[in-house]
Amino acid sequence: MAKVFDYLIVGAGSAGCVLANRLSEDINCSVLLLEAGGPDKKSAIHIPAAFSKLFKSELDWNYLTQEQKHLNNRRLYWPRGRVWGGSSSINAMIYIRGNPFDYDHWRDLGNDGWGYSDLLPYFKRSEHQGRGAAPYHGIDGPLYVSNLRTINPLSEAFVNAGIEIGLAHNSDFNDERQTGVGIYQVTQKEGERHSAASAYLRPAKGRSNLKINSDSLATRILFKGQQAVGVEYLQYESTHQVYAEREVILCGGALNSPQLLLLSGIGPRDHLQELGIAVVHDLAGVGQNLQDHLAVPVAYQCRAPISLHGAETLSSFIKYLIAKRGPLTSNVAEAGGFVKTRPELDAPDLQFHFAPVFFSNHGFTKYDGHAFTFGPTLVQPGSRGVIRLRSRNPLEHPVIQPNYLERDEDLQVLVHGVELARKMAQTAAFEKYRGAEIMPGSQAQNRSEIEAYIRRSAETIYHPVGTCKMGSDPMAVVDSRLRVHGIERLRVVDASIMPRITRGNTNAPTIMIAEKAADLIKNR
Repeated sequence: MAKVFDYLIVGAGSAGCVLANRLSEDINCSVLLLEAGGPDKKSAIHIPAAFSKLFKSELDWNYLTQEQKHLNNRRLYWPRGRVWGGSSSINAMIYIRGNPFDYDHWRDLGNDGWGYSDLLPYFKRSEHQGRGAAPYHGIDGPLYVSNLRTINPLSEAFVNAGIEIGLAHNSDFNDERQTGVGIYQVTQKEGERHSAASAYLRPAKGRSNLKINSDSLATRILFKGQQAVGVEYLQYESTHQVYAEREVILCGGALNSPQLLLLSGIGPRDHLQELGIAVVHDLAGVGQNLQDHLAVPVAYQCRAPISLHGAETLSSFIKYLIAKRGPLTSNVAEAGGFVKTRPELDAPDLQFHFAPVFFSNHGFTKYDGHAFTFGPTLVQPGSRGVIRLRSRNPLEHPVIQPNYLERDEDLQVLVHGVELARKMAQTAAFEKYRGAEIMPGSQAQNRSEIEAYIRRSAETIYHPVGTCKMGSDPMAVVDSRLRVHGIERLRVVDASIMPRITRGNTNAPTIMIAEKAADLIKNR
């Protein structure tokens, strides 16, 4: 007999965990959450400094892009969480909401209810702010947002260096002002990672009206005419079908949500027909509008033995196990900031991630010694990419084409970032720490050499969005209530609905989107 639930949620990432919790608050409705990965049991998930050890593990989708024409034809590695909590279980835990201008822009595109003043209550509703209540912060939400318990002296030097070159100090990037430099707040609770699974899913998983199916890969949406009625999924090599009385909700993120729509016959007609997929609804924007943040390392030797290099000592583990303090509580990208590269800009276009250790190539490239790394990051790319199917096989990864640096102005922002990082490194704040420049090094001095360095060294900072964008234009996939155009009882709720990428790390905005979606689904 077919299993029927009120709501089917596909994906237990940040958005899916939020919705599973909020929708199952109503004891009169039943919720099924499908997740391709499994529970977040691995100890490295919960130790903040260990996050890069999760890359290319069984908890990672381990994606690769197509060759990038403007990055020396490199195929870039994209980690995405395949586990309860999704990428919030493998990320660097930085809590950044984005700039108010981002959301006012969404609203001005015709998405009523998505301006900053509309969304601030949802950010606050999700948040348990360790600093206490404030006009821009909440203290009653499930997601713990905390100061770092142990801050490396190099991170403090970064902040002082920024102030020395004329940047403002910013103690809170999530209030009325985003620009300046400071120490990041993180999604941690008492020194441990506080993922969306920890914050939302685990407190709800004991409810009798919530069922969680792990190791369950959704392979297609089931339809009755133009109405979504269920989902087919693969679990332990067996195919199953489940049905929804009310709605099917996709929370797979910027890659998996468009992939599932395409596999199900919703997307550009020509693309579906060339793969022999029956067209349920010709929707041109599915998979389009892909955006991501690109970063480049600027690294220096450190003359003092104070970096995170060698942090995995017995004494560090003991300190962490007993008191949840010490270097293992570091999120590695401890400090940063936001800068306008041109004064006429409405909001910052450059972000810094600063690590008190050598960090390049996602942590896979090793450096045997103490070091520190600036990570200038492009946060408002003009380039746009696309997600497409490689085949009709749901087990095959989709084609990922970000088209990085297709727009020259994107490259110039990163050049400015490298120059600014070098300027900070030469300040008095770093005088007693700064050794030789490791990257880019002496081979990248003039502008063309810096550009060449960026093309061979830039990597994703893990923020793909936009591939099921919200709006009413011909390329929009969902409306302002996140309902898929042309299909009844089907929504997308995740970072893929962003019309334009936010300025900063995208986990907090994704959680906000799901909090708002819960109200939209409940017709609040």
